[in-house]
Amino acid sequence: MAEDTAQSRRIEINCDMGEGFGRWKMGPDEDLMRYVDVANIACGFHAGDPSTMVRTVRLAKKHGVRIGAHPGMPDLLGFGRRRMDIAPDEMYAMALYQVGALAAILTAEGVRLNHVKPHGELYFYIQRDATLRDAVLRAVRNFDVPIYGLPTKQMVDDCKRIGLELIPEFYVDIDYNDQGELMPVAESTPVTPELIAQRIHTFTSRGQTISKSGNTVDIAVDRQAFSICIHSDLPGAVENATAARTAVDKHKADNKQFFTYYA
Repeated sequence: MAEDTAQSRRIEINCDMGEGFGRWKMGPDEDLMRYVDVANIACGFHAGDPSTMVRTVRLAKKHGVRIGAHPGMPDLLGFGRRRMDIAPDEMYAMALYQVGALAAILTAEGVRLNHVKPHGELYFYIQRDATLRDAVLRAVRNFDVPIYGLPTKQMVDDCKRIGLELIPEFYVDIDYNDQGELMPVAESTPVTPELIAQRIHTFTSRGQTISKSGNTVDIAVDRQAFSICIHSDLPGAVENATAARTAVDKHKADNKQFFTYYA
């Protein structure tokens, strides 16, 4: 474990947003924006539509929140969280299509694309399938932005090979198993704001979390620079985001000598 020195740190909160479709609304985006640093905006496959994407981009711009693309599987009914078999060439095209759509909206609004973060099943799919991972990483590389994801060995190695920056994530509103691996939303237990605050404190102070079964496990995420994810579609999303913001700000206040900026 790295020694605490004057090396600068970066901790941020990201949130998946714009995940409604047409007249169907998902998540209290307007209330959440004030608590997050980064918005991952759905691009139309698992959720989102052109009008929702434009509206969410403008909302993030208004609050000074950085914007990333949140591409997913072509699975509106399953919210992009069901397993599907997709050929790598198809997934490459789907990733280009989705990120390109959001990038065009951002250009029209005078905002820069900050990153790409795969959604739901695609997030896990690229961890377990090397050919699909390669397809998605190559698609993201075209936009010259980082990708957010789990810093597993295969993900780190492939990002280096392709020349893509990886921003590691730590999750506070879904569970990890006893091996320190992230679990899907459907297999996780509901959280409270108090639990979220505790998870952030435990990870920022010791690099650990409590697994679903109650064991203390190490999390392979660099505490010098990482992003904390909050889901907008889970119950209590605003309360969860509020607790995360308070915990992160307290950590920064208590350790402000290590941060390049403090607000």
